[in-house]
Amino acid sequence: MEQDKTLKTAQPQYPLMENHAETLRAASGRSVNEIDLAAALADELSPDDLQISAETLRAQAQIAAQASFTQLAENLSRAAELTAVPNEELLNMYTAVRPGRSTYAELQTLAETLETTYHAPLNAQLVREAAAVYQQRNMLKRNL
Repeated sequence: MEQDKTLKTAQPQYPLMENHAETLRAASGRSVNEIDLAAALADELSPDDLQISAETLRAQAQIAAQASFTQLAENLSRAAELTAVPNEELLNMYTAVRPGRSTYAELQTLAETLETTYHAPLNAQLVREAAAVYQQRNMLKRNL
């Protein structure tokens, strides 16, 4: 995709919509310049047209990192990875990582799924860290 090359090779500048609108795309691949009230009224938009793309999230993460907003950059990078996960599965994962909802083994399996199926190593690492903390603090699901 052209947008992928542009945002990866150039130093993105904030705000993206003002400085890179011509290269920004929705998750559907549609240019953000084509997403407007007229398209909505003509019923031309899909849910993916209203969803942010992984590449846009990565560009925002790069901008945050350049401005020394490290934690925000990490969060945006993890969000970019999660765009590959179907929404229903993502909601199930969210439930699974809540304290007391999963065993240690279930969390390790979830981390492996994130890493191998969805190529989301940052999220996999976060789940592994949560599993370790939950184990230390006795916050894992108890087998009754």
